[in-house]
Amino acid sequence: MSESVQKPGKPQVKKVLGVFSLAMINVAAVLSIRNFPSMAIYGWSCIGWYLLGTIFFLIPITFAGAELATGWPQGGGVYTWVKQAFGEKSGFIALFCEWSNNLVWFPTALSFIASTLAFALTPQLASSPWYMFTVMMVAFWGTTAVAYFGEDFSAKFGNFGAIVGSIIPAVLIILLGVLWVVMGAPLAIPHFSVSAMIPQISLSTIPFFSTIILLFAGMEMAGFHALEVKNPQTDFPKAMGLSTLIILFCTVFGTLAISFAVPVEKLNLASGVMQAIQYFFTTMGIAWLIAPIAILITVGGVALLASWLIGPAKGLAVVAEEGNMPPMFDHTNKYGAPVGVLITQALIGSLISLLYVFLPSVNQAYWILSAMTVELLCIVYVLVFASLIKLRYSQPDTPRPYKIPGGITGVWLVGGLGVIGVVFAFIVGLIPPNYYPNAAEYVLGVLLGTVLLAGPPLVFLKVKKPSWLPSEKTVESGEV
Repeated sequence: MSESVQKPGKPQVKKVLGVFSLAMINVAAVLSIRNFPSMAIYGWSCIGWYLLGTIFFLIPITFAGAELATGWPQGGGVYTWVKQAFGEKSGFIALFCEWSNNLVWFPTALSFIASTLAFALTPQLASSPWYMFTVMMVAFWGTTAVAYFGEDFSAKFGNFGAIVGSIIPAVLIILLGVLWVVMGAPLAIPHFSVSAMIPQISLSTIPFFSTIILLFAGMEMAGFHALEVKNPQTDFPKAMGLSTLIILFCTVFGTLAISFAVPVEKLNLASGVMQAIQYFFTTMGIAWLIAPIAILITVGGVALLASWLIGPAKGLAVVAEEGNMPPMFDHTNKYGAPVGVLITQALIGSLISLLYVFLPSVNQAYWILSAMTVELLCIVYVLVFASLIKLRYSQPDTPRPYKIPGGITGVWLVGGLGVIGVVFAFIVGLIPPNYYPNAAEYVLGVLLGTVLLAGPPLVFLKVKKPSWLPSEKTVESGEV
């Protein structure tokens, strides 16, 4: 759709996003301090793990996203890219997998927000299901309300959240880590050596590879906002480069800073990011900073939630606009926000969060649900990397203001590395945790759930009706 073309009955899309705003969309979607303690367990070898994730995912998705977004900046993100390469059905499946994975992931993000905020009040609140659910719902519906007011308002909120809630806390942790070393305080990890950076690959650590790959998931989020970008052909590649540098710097050095000061026994998923930071700050004699940093990280968690909440929702609205879903999903307000999708996902996410908080038995099943989010995202990214390669053959003459260097060889190298990394992550994502009682049940549950969450597009396309098409709706409503 060109800038001058507007769908009947749709508000005019405003070009409000520049390089900085686009970069912050990716930073907000990817950079998460909650990952620092779980990665700091590995000490210097976290560098090697991050390097694997960078080679097999971050660099490929950054290059792929820049080329695809500048070649097909019509909006819809992964839906548009995959549709151009493999058709409507594949594009719909890719987009729906990214959206449905969110429905399972939302309670995890919301519980992180609520438990982190508890450290600014009193940590004991995190054990109260009513406190957890109340804060989770305020954050969820509050973020949905922000998305309701359109791209300009959402972008400003996202910029603020990414800077205040992710970049500033990460930089503060890095500076404290530097201060720790300068002061000559004892390091909680062995002295540096090149061999210490090499990850220990074994049967127990191989499943961790899928976690590393998807630590950088979300770098394609800016692509969903293509219609609101002032100069997509020049702004996208610049934004991808800037966000990559920010994410890598904050992630690597923030993780190392925590590993310098906090003993390994304090670093695990169960203790959480704030307990590690509490130990870090108390040891340094600045315990008064715990509450302010908790508030900042809470803001960062909300910004992370907002990026994943609005991006795939906008893509799903594009699918509905083309007549592939019922009209309720195509409903947008005067700000251009896809309110039909936003309300639907908020209701489903709220129900799952309610079960997650108040039914302990659900928590055990949630390990399977969490694994399903990995598998669903792997499906998305395999299709994206395959589309990158396919479109160089099927649409070689489509203008691409940013093209991956090296011609076809460069595209195969980037896309091939991405496919290898994501396929391997999908396979190891099926390996059950040591503490899960029944391995066969785990694998079957993950595969069955993945199929159920990836399959609805096939149903929608099978039963779709002529009345779902925009032209039909326009005629019926009397709009011109």
